[in-house]
Formats: sequence, C-alpha cells, structure tokens
Amino acid sequence: MLHSVGDEAAALAGRTVLAVFAHPDDESLACGGTLARLSDAGASVVLLCASRGERGIISDPALVPDGDLGQARSRELQAAARVLGITEVLVFNHPDGNLRWADVPEFQAEIMTAIDRHSPDAVITFDGDGLYWHFDHIGVHERTSAVVSSLGAKAPSLYYVTMLRGAMRHVVDGAVAKGWVPSQSGIWGIVPDAFGIEAEPPTFGLDVRAWVARKLAALDCHRTQMGTPNPFSMIDDADARQWLGYEYFRRAPNNEAGQPVLEQFGEPVIMA
Repeated sequence: MLHSVGDEAAALAGRTVLAVFAHPDDESLACGGTLARLSDAGASVVLLCASRGERGIISDPALVPDGDLGQARSRELQAAARVLGITEVLVFNHPDGNLRWADVPEFQAEIMTAIDRHSPDAVITFDGDGLYWHFDHIGVHERTSAVVSSLGAKAPSLYYVTMLRGAMRHVVDGAVAKGWVPSQSGIWGIVPDAFGIEAEPPTFGLDVRAWVARKLAALDCHRTQMGTPNPFSMIDDADARQWLGYEYFRRAPNNEAGQPVLEQFGEPVIMA
C-alpha cells in the first residue's frame, strides 16, 4: 500500500541512504525501484560500487569499441544513476571476480569512509545469498555487514535486499514465450531459479509499482550486460508490475540501534 506523497516526503526529506553493491547493474537489478522511490521522496541516495565490472560479458562488441569494458560499464552506471535519481556515485577499482577475498581491509575502509562522510540513516546491500550466490555479491554483503556492525550503537539501519524465489523465472519465461533466446553466458546464462533460492526470508516488501518503469529504464542503461533485446526490455507493463513491482528486504540481525527508515513504508511478508 502506497503512503501519501506528503507523509513519505516528511519522513524521508533530509535523510541519506547509502547503497553498497559489487558491480554496475547490481543497484538497478536488486532495488532500482526502491532507490528511485527514496530519491523522489527527498532522500539523498549515495551509491558505492566496489568494482567497474571489467570481467563481465560484452553483449555487443560495438558497445565497447576500445575493449575497455570497465570504463563502459562505469558510464552505464552513471546513466542508470541519473535515471534513478541517485545523488552521488562512488566507483572503486577492486578486482571484479575476486571481491570476496581481495583488498578486504581497503574495501572496508572505503565503506567506513563513505559512512563517516555521508552519515547515512540507512545502508542497503545484498543479503547473504548475494541474490543468486554470486561470490562477489556475498563478499560485499560480508564487508558491509562487518563495517556497520563495528559501529555498535552508532550504526545506521542496515537492510539486506533479496528476490523472491520464482520472480526471475517468470520474467525470463515471459520473454522466451515472445521468442527471446537466452544467452549461454553472463546474467542470462544463470538458471533463473537460482535467484532467491534458499535465501533468508525477507520480512517486508516495498511497493515500487509506480517506479518499475524507472527500474526498467535504469536496467536498459546497462546494455553491455543485459543485451538488446533482453527479458527486461520485453516484459509488458502488467507483468513488470506483478513480478518486479515489489522489492524485498530484511533488517540485519543485531541492528536495532538505527531508526526505522524503509520498514515504515513496507508491507509485512508472510512466507508459507
């Protein structure tokens, strides 16, 4: 259920939310609707991206004529951030594919610096499953959780984002029914059922149906990874609202000190 614009703006104006993810496109896929909704309500949204995603696939070589995929993906990220209303983007150069193990002290220090500089009321990152058990995503979850936990009573609210099991399957199957042929590499080479499988159950969902078009537009900015066409570009409005119109979160354990930021606008999730 959507709250009134006035109530939401009153609660979020002047707030800052820090989103910490691994690669360009993670922000849009995981919670692009939420980031757009927060921005529209007056919150300052800061995005920290650990890598430039230089080891990703290239859906079309014409998109990266100089071969520098990391630079191309960084540009795509800036474009997606503009669509979502993100205030500031911090892109670091940690090694794509090795984020769980490489540069651990340096990366944690960068997260801490971002928290010190921006004083976020809330931090959003991956849950422990990394959406689909991607080791880079899991590493970002671990680094962010460790930093926020170290702050004790001064810690901002920490939220883990996940996807409901079956949502990506519905999106992909809808595209296949329209004639789309999945790639055997990159994100579309992942079995759709891997998204959300055995993830910790979320406790609330945010209604982002009014922002799902922005989410899709932001995903479209990440063309080197998503390809054209792709299931997100082929999904119709009704299916997009059904399968992408809610984004799901849980509050990190032992993180009671921070004020409720997201859950005050969420709807409880009762898992069967």
